[in-house]
Amino acid sequence: MLIDVDAEVMSNTRLSSDYNVVRLNAPDIAEAAQPGQFVMVKPQRGQDPLLRRPFSIFEILRGDGGRPVGVSLLNKRVGSGTSLLYSADAGDRIGCLGPLGRPFEPVDPPQMAWMVAGGVGLAPFATLAEALAHRRTPMTLFYGARSGAELYYVDFFQDLGARLVLATEDGSTGYRGRVTGPLETALADPALARGALTIYACGPTPMMEVVARIGAQASRPVYVSLEPAMGCGMGGCYSCVVPVRRGAGTHFVRSCLEGPVFDASLVVWNGLKSVH
Repeated sequence: MLIDVDAEVMSNTRLSSDYNVVRLNAPDIAEAAQPGQFVMVKPQRGQDPLLRRPFSIFEILRGDGGRPVGVSLLNKRVGSGTSLLYSADAGDRIGCLGPLGRPFEPVDPPQMAWMVAGGVGLAPFATLAEALAHRRTPMTLFYGARSGAELYYVDFFQDLGARLVLATEDGSTGYRGRVTGPLETALADPALARGALTIYACGPTPMMEVVARIGAQASRPVYVSLEPAMGCGMGGCYSCVVPVRRGAGTHFVRSCLEGPVFDASLVVWNGLKSVH
């Protein structure tokens, strides 16, 4: 069920000068949302930006008795729309359409789940981690950022029982370098990667391409949450096309309808770079 509401801002937590988490009063969207789905949002101030912008649903907010009361969005300020979202105040209204897109499919034990997040690519994994914890699926979060100061919500995932592997480009926290480094090392370790294992990834496109490659080399299924630009989120504008393999050829599909979650082995990565 698709829901369009002017959601009231419940709170806005600024994590840094660029990152924040906005909590929206949207119980119907929260009730219907599945892990990895997204919403199209637009702050109700002015005409810039004119179109809504896609955001992964970060948290399902719950009230008394666990009843869903809203959703949160993890935001990084980079343009006019994200700047408005960063500066939102409690009581403001945010146009919110969703939940949209194909969700993640959480695996059940004894299979393991490894989540690979780069920067704001952490966003779709809070709901996935909750679903995995509910199933008691063993899970690991590989989480990378430029510095330790940009690693957020680590305690949230720890409290759900996730094993954490952190990486920073400046070496200030965890492994020094890209998060794909410790992932590749772990996949080569029989003690860590024994048994059935599914990998989920979200972050910069080059990172997801590397995750897809090393996952294929280790014969592990990889599912990626792609983040192409979207104009409508409902398949009408064709701005979010993604090239995928079908049969002997390449077909262009709309990420907002057939994604944002894709089997990484079917994505034509070189074609994706040329499209976006």
